[in-house]
Amino acid sequence: METAVNDNFTELTRKDFVSDQAVRWCPGCGDFMILANMQKAFARMKHKKENFLSVSGIGCSSRITYYLDTYGIHSIHGRAIAVATGAKLANPELNVWVFTGDGDCMAIGGNHFIHACRRNTDLNIVIFNNKIYGMTKGQSSPTTPVGLKTKTSPEGSYEIPFNIGEIAIGAGATFFARVPDNNHELMENVMMQAYHHKGTSVIEVLQNCVIFTDGIHEQITGRDTKNDNQIIVEHGKPLVFGGDKKMGLRVENMRLVKAELENGTAGSALIHDSGDVHSQLHMALVKMQIPDYPVAMGVIRKVESASYAESVHSAISSAIKRTTFRNVHDLFHSGNTWKIE
Repeated sequence: METAVNDNFTELTRKDFVSDQAVRWCPGCGDFMILANMQKAFARMKHKKENFLSVSGIGCSSRITYYLDTYGIHSIHGRAIAVATGAKLANPELNVWVFTGDGDCMAIGGNHFIHACRRNTDLNIVIFNNKIYGMTKGQSSPTTPVGLKTKTSPEGSYEIPFNIGEIAIGAGATFFARVPDNNHELMENVMMQAYHHKGTSVIEVLQNCVIFTDGIHEQITGRDTKNDNQIIVEHGKPLVFGGDKKMGLRVENMRLVKAELENGTAGSALIHDSGDVHSQLHMALVKMQIPDYPVAMGVIRKVESASYAESVHSAISSAIKRTTFRNVHDLFHSGNTWKIE
């Protein structure tokens, strides 16, 4: 199902979503790429501009609400999803986008995140994952790798990091995608697929912080290593990777394995099915990590399920039809009540 669009839509461009605010991120930050592709994707959505809503929490990522020329809410730490849920329930016609970071979303905002996934609220959640708290000057976040030295782990982090995709799918997310911040075409394509998805769409962006974790994703996203260390998954296409596409994924002994393709043909590789609601391979794909596996990029899971807003408004309509109360006054004066003279 696609989000409702305006039949009398006026063509928009990226410039229509560029605000008059000076962009205040560090030169070279991956956030610039996310902003540019978000503006381009917004222009393609054929949605009424007044129905766009950008909601963010706290952090470098959350400044994006100032730079997108839409209605926006810069909320409080970890609460962007809660605020966005309220807005979507109040006005289901809104095209709601949540922008958050790995610290903002996976730490203080973690509870809101898992319940948004569980409920299948019709929100688009973009998580800027640079594996650090950037704005507050370099503390470990829930996605910081073991051994990385930070302001709060000077001897190296000793906590096992979260895998955002694993949490999202485990909590019931119907849409999960992962993209690097330097693949513009893939990022914009994923944003458009998220827009057309009915329910919770989670996009994890592997984003580089040039100050505190510069190069944290380099082995995955670097020009000389990306072909071997990432696999672009597409629905209905073979799971192959490598510069010459001679490597692929297969299932052996009930687990994913990477292997050279038989006779160099893709026919011996698994076919990706992002729409199989019962697939266990979605979880297996999000858990793949280098050096043992390539990291999966693209839309990994995209299944259909009833959205939370539809369920809530259906329940409200049903209750209204059954009730004998016409207003709050009737409710207050029903049942065991009495008047004191």
